[in-house]
Amino acid sequence: MAIWLLERNELHLDTKEILLENLKAIARGLAETYGRNSEVVVHDLRDLEHSVVYVAGNLTKREPGMPITDLVVKALRQEGNSAQDIIGYKTVTKNGRVMKSSTIFIRDDKGEIFASLCLNYDLTEMLNFKAILEDFSQIRGANDEKQETFATTVQETIESLVSQAVEILGKQPATMSTDDKVRLVGILENKGAFLIKGAVDYVAAVLGVSKFTIYNYLNKLRSTNGLNLI
Repeated sequence: MAIWLLERNELHLDTKEILLENLKAIARGLAETYGRNSEVVVHDLRDLEHSVVYVAGNLTKREPGMPITDLVVKALRQEGNSAQDIIGYKTVTKNGRVMKSSTIFIRDDKGEIFASLCLNYDLTEMLNFKAILEDFSQIRGANDEKQETFATTVQETIESLVSQAVEILGKQPATMSTDDKVRLVGILENKGAFLIKGAVDYVAAVLGVSKFTIYNYLNKLRSTNGLNLI
């Protein structure tokens, strides 16, 4: 896309018209680049009642000769030539389509605003898809400890159960007191870890105690019905 660059000494009475033609070319290129969900509108702000001079795309059903928007009028009224570009704001069409919009003000060589480039992108389909993804990816009952590890060996299953128990307890084995270790064994018992062959030996190694100590913990817990220690 070619854009004419004019030096100050080359400016003449038709400069604004030339800039408007360049804006139309830019608008067309942007709309073609971003496809059917986009619209780019060129406004000549010297005639607010008929400011639309070019429309690429058809999201807002506007045509050349239609008036400026209330948002731009408000910005010009409040800020005049100091008006700042308005980027990434939400707009809604008459038929309920949700768009992300931006308005860029164009100034002449004297710094006076005489035109604007308005970009609209229809987000409706994306927002609908986002809602579907959020619903599909929602984990129900995320706090009820229904974790599942797809282990390939028994050892991985035991390691996963111990890791979960350590996380629940909130302490690393090296810093656990005897009471903490008893609680950890209780958590593992509730999870069914000791139904797996080799679990006692592994847990004993992790806690730095003998397997007989683990059996003593289990006997103590079972005799006092104290397994619900999570």
